[in-house]
Amino acid sequence: MMLNDEIKRRDFIKTLLAGVSTLALDWSALPRGGQAQKSENEFDAIIIGSGLGGLSCAAAFARQGFRPLVLEKHDRAGGYATTFTRPGGFEFDVSLHSTTVGERDGIHNLIPGFPEIDGVEFVPHPYLYRVIFPDYDIRVPQKNLQSYIDLLTGYFPEEKAGIEALFADMKGVAADINKFSSAHGQVEMSRFPADFPYLFNCYNKAWGQMADARLKNPKLKAIVSALWVYYGLPPSKLAGFYYALPTLGYLEHGGFYPRGRSQKLSNAFVQFIEKHGGKVLLNQRVGEILVKDQTAVGVKTADGKTYSGRVVVSNANAYDTFHTMMQPQPALTEYLAKMAQFSVSLSSFQIFLGLKKNLINALDLKDTEIFYETGYDPEVSYQNSRSANVENGGYGMMLYDNLYEGYSPKGKNTLTIMTLQGYDHWQKYEVDYLNGKKEAYRAEKERLANILIDKVEQTLLPGLRQAIAVKEIGTPLTNLRYTGNYRGAIYGWDQTLDNSGPQRLPNATPIKNLYLAGAWTQPGHGYGGVIGSGLQCFGEIMKTW
Repeated sequence: MMLNDEIKRRDFIKTLLAGVSTLALDWSALPRGGQAQKSENEFDAIIIGSGLGGLSCAAAFARQGFRPLVLEKHDRAGGYATTFTRPGGFEFDVSLHSTTVGERDGIHNLIPGFPEIDGVEFVPHPYLYRVIFPDYDIRVPQKNLQSYIDLLTGYFPEEKAGIEALFADMKGVAADINKFSSAHGQVEMSRFPADFPYLFNCYNKAWGQMADARLKNPKLKAIVSALWVYYGLPPSKLAGFYYALPTLGYLEHGGFYPRGRSQKLSNAFVQFIEKHGGKVLLNQRVGEILVKDQTAVGVKTADGKTYSGRVVVSNANAYDTFHTMMQPQPALTEYLAKMAQFSVSLSSFQIFLGLKKNLINALDLKDTEIFYETGYDPEVSYQNSRSANVENGGYGMMLYDNLYEGYSPKGKNTLTIMTLQGYDHWQKYEVDYLNGKKEAYRAEKERLANILIDKVEQTLLPGLRQAIAVKEIGTPLTNLRYTGNYRGAIYGWDQTLDNSGPQRLPNATPIKNLYLAGAWTQPGHGYGGVIGSGLQCFGEIMKTW
């Protein structure tokens, strides 16, 4: 057993070493495009899907003078980073609540990896988030980790040492990874446990194990683990460093939201790509990835257009990339067998509400993102989400008008109510839904939405139902329809211990010149994660070029 554990540690470290060179790209050392004239349908890179991972990858190609083509099946670019409008002047954000962003000259407009894109300004949340448990109502400070530690210690003074130790562990993991990245692979393996102790010790631990090692009170563990919903798995299943790193980033650097909503961010990427010689085509569904001699050579769209490219990058979901977009390939046998062992993340159930009055102001609510929990066991909450048990589960709520003035038409409010949700509950409606027979489906989504609206009205927003002017409901089937994501997933594969970090599905695939970018590959989901994935994918391709 000890030998197997040591082998796993060494494999983890070797994989980490192999990927380190893509973490910080030296643009001046990379190849440049533009030497050869391409025909109208010939490109350096073809990117399937315009989620932020695909747009990031395409923008990197365009920045270096290469000619990328992005093909998007939807009528707008962005994947989950999009918006839609409804009568009454309401514009709803499909997914974005909060993300991290860089600062320059006092303005938060620095998209990681793309300093040239400066036209999107982000505003901070007044508090990072608010979480409500049966006995605790906590507003987490924005960009002030020590205040959060002090707040927790005030509630649980007997756990002071453990609280400080847990956040020291999180800081240690982040410091080790930064130190590791700065070493550019020049690491003495025999000294790895001594030089990178936090990374060495957490590689095979779930977040629940990391919390258990430092904390005793189950209520405190639930509070510090409240953001598990951002990652889609409960603490017992979620890779420890995958919770620790981004959560620490939020606590230290804050959460932000773009003026103009997430669509403005996606549009900024499109403009950058096209300004630098690339092309983004909407309403273009890719029907097939063209493979010759186990090598990707191009794509064919659903309406019969063919495009050739030096590489093909799929920002579509990994399952359909290999199961529906290409003919069976002998080189994929082992790869697909491994992929079959991965579990698909939860989807979401969302209620988009436009209110005809400024109810948020009338109730004097100052919060933006709120998590309401009915108990202290995230394992039970996860199972409630999987089974669509909204009667007994909690909810998340986003009050967009508290981010900046003018988000909604004057005197009105825009908000969303959300819960994670499994796909199995909706699978029985799938065939009819896709064929336009939606009576039973609509009845069920209305039933669940009414339960959640009543719960929000009783707990936080009295008078909500009478204030509703516009209501739209998004289900896992809605996610499947608009994004194409397998089982309506919002996080790609689950971030389990065997499919996270350097062990997550890599950007390169067994099919030569076919790569993956986005939530289904490294490093994972989230706006920052998928933008980084596109850059990392580009870096992998540059290694071969």
